[in-house]
Amino acid sequence: MEILFKILNRRKLVDMAMTTLLWWLRPIKTTTKTAAKEEEVEEPLSPATRVFHTPQMNCCIVAVVGCKTVIDVEVIKEGIYQTFVKHPRISSKLVFDPKKLGKPIGWIRTKVDANNHIIIPNLNPQMDSPDEFIDEYVSNLAQTPMDLTKPLWEVHILNTKTKDANSIAIFRIHHSVGDGISLMSLVLACTRKTSDPNAVPTFPTENKKKKKLLVDTSNSWFLWVCFLWMMLAFKMFWNTIIDLCMFLATIVFLKDTKTPLKGSVGTERAPKKFVYRTLSLDDIKLVKNVMNVTINDVVLGITQAGLSRYLNRKYGESKGAGKVQQNNLPKHIRLRSTLLVNIRPTSKLEHLAEQMETDDPKKRKWEWGNSIGYILLPFHIALRDDPMDYIRSAKATIDKKKRSLEAIVTFMSARIVLKTLGLGVVAGITHRVLSHTTFSFSNVVGPKEEISFYGHPMTFLAPSVYGHPQALTVHFQSYMDKMTLVLAVDKNLIPEPQLLCDDIAESLELVKQAVQKIKVFKI
Repeated sequence: MEILFKILNRRKLVDMAMTTLLWWLRPIKTTTKTAAKEEEVEEPLSPATRVFHTPQMNCCIVAVVGCKTVIDVEVIKEGIYQTFVKHPRISSKLVFDPKKLGKPIGWIRTKVDANNHIIIPNLNPQMDSPDEFIDEYVSNLAQTPMDLTKPLWEVHILNTKTKDANSIAIFRIHHSVGDGISLMSLVLACTRKTSDPNAVPTFPTENKKKKKLLVDTSNSWFLWVCFLWMMLAFKMFWNTIIDLCMFLATIVFLKDTKTPLKGSVGTERAPKKFVYRTLSLDDIKLVKNVMNVTINDVVLGITQAGLSRYLNRKYGESKGAGKVQQNNLPKHIRLRSTLLVNIRPTSKLEHLAEQMETDDPKKRKWEWGNSIGYILLPFHIALRDDPMDYIRSAKATIDKKKRSLEAIVTFMSARIVLKTLGLGVVAGITHRVLSHTTFSFSNVVGPKEEISFYGHPMTFLAPSVYGHPQALTVHFQSYMDKMTLVLAVDKNLIPEPQLLCDDIAESLELVKQAVQKIKVFKI
């Protein structure tokens, strides 16, 4: 999933260059003949979409949604017919090459029957632990392949009460339908504010003060500004070169250290377990404001701290009882996450909502598909005396990545390799990069007020993904005053992911206590 996409979208010159390159690398429309009739591919598959249908990268996005009320299935069906299925990708199915069985080559529109996409399992109303049941249900869902003969999405409705909700809806959408940011935007475009049923959700925005720079070319200030711009350009160029060298080394030979979190061969097919934990967004904002950092810096920092605590305990356990030392971590642990960045600007919720509600096809202008680049994000694993050092380290890492074009260049390179060497090479490279790193990480901004999904008020939103060759996936999703931490793990390698949730939650509490002392001292 994408924490730097806003920054990349603000680079106008980069956007112009990307538009030109994407036109040159655009897919070619094709037609295919089947035994029964000739089908015209209405839209060819994008390069990333084709990769997501290879055996080693067959990925799906799942999102668990908690609701305050019991879900009315008929109301959900009617809402889906009125909005959701009007999106062309949601109402399209795959077209397969008749000469190569199982190879998809494009999309074609079809009539959607919501009854084939809404699943309502029979539940035991007297079940002992509904929360554990939901976790197991999602885990079992990850082991069930999707039906490729119909549009690639499902909604599972479970009217059972959990600790955080009175009912649960689980969305499962194949990753080939779109990138994570686009798909979550599409789902949220079907929601409305509980306080105003006609208004789409609003998201937190950064307070930016626009500074007007008046340059007088007759004095030295003009030369000084030019010098600064040249330095920034050189720094971005240098950081990009370093990042690309590391990326190339990762493809060829550079692997992360083998730790209790590092997957092995076949991890993408291993049973998955999904757990989530609700954190206080107010606590995260407190750390953000006192340390003068971003929310991304904080969530990355507490994840870094939580992973350090978890690994230290695991290495201590491996030494046996009585031999556990305060610091059990090996020296020089290389541990990196992959971060997916949406290159193309995502449509605004207002535009998506308007296009889904209109009955005039001419007014629907969709920009869709998987346009994603990769970033390799290093995590510094160590035990630190000052919990705030984890946040400072995360900020330094993110600031460096902000001054790099790694995501854009990896995206463009993938398109070029696909055009020249074919899908097999791109899929192999992608699989190799993911298998040589430890986990995936993302932080997605959600609505800041309560929203309703077709009249059902939501209590939380917990998205994740499975099917990639990594044993751990970490997602953060904000909603109102909450931050939901979602872990997707290899059950064989990480049998108790709740412990990792505890470590990350405890890390946030320790950082919060540290910044509160600073705040009191300043007062």
